[in-house]
Amino acid sequence: DCSNGKHSQVPARMEGKLYTGEDYKKEFDSQNYLKTYYTFDSGTVAENEILKFNLKNLFETFSSGVRGDVLSNTGPGPTIYQLLSACEAFREIIASDHLQQNPQEVKKWLKKEPGAYDWSPAMQSKWQEKEARLQRTVTRVTEVGLEPAAPTGTRPVNCVLTLLALECACHDVDAYRAAGRGLVSLLKPGGHLVTAVALRTQHYMVGAKKFFGLHLEKETVEKALQEAGCQVLRCRYSPVSYSEAHCINEGICFVVTRKSPRA
Repeated sequence: DCSNGKHSQVPARMEGKLYTGEDYKKEFDSQNYLKTYYTFDSGTVAENEILKFNLKNLFETFSSGVRGDVLSNTGPGPTIYQLLSACEAFREIIASDHLQQNPQEVKKWLKKEPGAYDWSPAMQSKWQEKEARLQRTVTRVTEVGLEPAAPTGTRPVNCVLTLLALECACHDVDAYRAAGRGLVSLLKPGGHLVTAVALRTQHYMVGAKKFFGLHLEKETVEKALQEAGCQVLRCRYSPVSYSEAHCINEGICFVVTRKSPRA
C-alpha cells in the first residue's frame, strides 16, 4: 500500500489538480521537467541516485551484447542521457515522443542551439567525444501518438528502449500491457526491449503541476513483457525512490528482455 510508510505524509504542494491523458500535451513543461529531475546538484540526491542507477545499467546492457543497426527510443521525454551508452552499440537511433515539446527540446540539443540543456554533468569524462557521437547517431526525432508505433516507413528495429515513460502515459494496467505489446511489435525477432520503471508511482511534479503516475509492481512489469512475447533476461531492482517533494513512488526496476526469435 503506497499510502503507508515513508509516503504517509504527502507534501502540501502535491495537493490540487491531477493532470492525465490529453492534459499532458497542454500542461507538461519540458524545461521544468529537466530542472526538477536533472539538475545534478547536491539538493537532488534521490534524483541523482536514480540517474546513476539507470546509467550504470544502460552501460552494462549496451556493452554486453545488446547491439545492432537500429534502436528506437520510445518516450524519451526531453532527455538524452539514456542514449549515451546506446550510441556506442547502434549505428542509428530514432527517438519518438507523444508530446511535441519534448522532441523540440531534444532537437535543440542535437543542433547545439542556444538554450539547449547542458547534459555534460551526466558524463564524468570524454564528454565532447560522446556528445559528437550521439549527435551523429540520432538520425530522427519525431512526435508520435500515445500508442507505441513505428514512425512511417520504419522497418522493425533491433532494440526498443523506453525509460520512465509508460507508467506516466498509461492510465491503467491494461493500457500498460497494450503498450508493451505495441513496443514488442516494433522489434525484429530476437530483438531486445530495455526498460526502466518507477514502481508504485502515484503522481509526480513538473514545476508546480501534478501529473498522474501508474502504480506498477515489479512482477506486473515482468509479466506484461513476458505476455507480450519476451523472455526476461535481467531484472534489477533498487529501493531508491524520488524525493517526496517531486514524486510519490517506491523503488525502481531496470529490465532487459528479448523477443522470441520465432515471433
